Amino acid sequence: MLAFMIRSVLIILFLLAGYLIGLSFQNPVIGLLCGGLASIFLIWLEVSLSRLNIRSVVVGLFGLVCGLILANLLIFSFGDILGGSPLLPFIGLHLNIIFAYLGILTAIKNQESLFNFSVLSSKSRSRDAGFFKKDKILDTSVIIDGRIAEICEIGFIEGNLIIPRFVLRELQYIADSSDSLRRNRGRRGLDVLNKIQKNINVNVVITDEDFPETKDVDIKLIKLGKKRGAEVVTNDYNLNKIAELEGVDVLNINELSEKLKPVVLPGEQMNVHIIKEGKEPGQGVAYLDDGTMVVIENGRSYLGQKIKVCVSSVLQTTAGRMIFTKVGGGVNGS
Repeated sequence: MLAFMIRSVLIILFLLAGYLIGLSFQNPVIGLLCGGLASIFLIWLEVSLSRLNIRSVVVGLFGLVCGLILANLLIFSFGDILGGSPLLPFIGLHLNIIFAYLGILTAIKNQESLFNFSVLSSKSRSRDAGFFKKDKILDTSVIIDGRIAEICEIGFIEGNLIIPRFVLRELQYIADSSDSLRRNRGRRGLDVLNKIQKNINVNVVITDEDFPETKDVDIKLIKLGKKRGAEVVTNDYNLNKIAELEGVDVLNINELSEKLKPVVLPGEQMNVHIIKEGKEPGQGVAYLDDGTMVVIENGRSYLGQKIKVCVSSVLQTTAGRMIFTKVGGGVNGS
């Protein structure tokens, strides 16, 4: 509502200014027309810029400057040929407009290659190519998961957090489901979004950008990531792989969690609470605080007890990590 009022006042002021200028040239109608066109152009420019991220704006300005420099070099070169021709100002104006437009268009379309120099290694790309901070687009799975709220709280997320309207609609649909499990997941996702929005460490932007011709939410996220030059934050394995194939950067919370698990080396000792039997005869199974499964050889007889074990090997699988141990160090108590 406020934006509508501001734009209305802007149009009135431009119409008034155009009328007064036209009146001084004895042609108020042309003045009104010019004022109206100028106000429409500025509103269109403001709406267009609001859809761009900071990176695109900076790249666009860079292209504009390069285009104007090139245009004026051409004008300077042709100045001697045309001499004092009355066509020179006309040609100069049109060259500036054409090259400015081409400069902006070329720079925005090729912004990734413009700033992806060899000095920006794969490590620096994770910091968003130097001084740029990439926007992060959240998908439904990572919102429902909830860990993103804690990551934001401790300040590990830089750049804007983009929440597309189509993701909100999917969350709302899940929250209204007749299935109690899905309904609880959807409501948890909405609570997580509420928590993120109240966090002063991040700037949450809800965007209306959509791709009506595409029905699949995952494909919409990839298209939005491409359009904005943003990273997609997800827990979805399939979305992760498709995004990588499409050249869109992905941050996977599950992968982050796996990388942050403490390193366990063979020979180390730990205290575990055996809670169930293993698949093999005599085995016991325990779990660490992060959910890692610990298999204890000959641990079945200690079921329900807390014992000290010695690590024999560590197996990393696609489903996670498993630690194989042997009983050692004695019983600490039940």
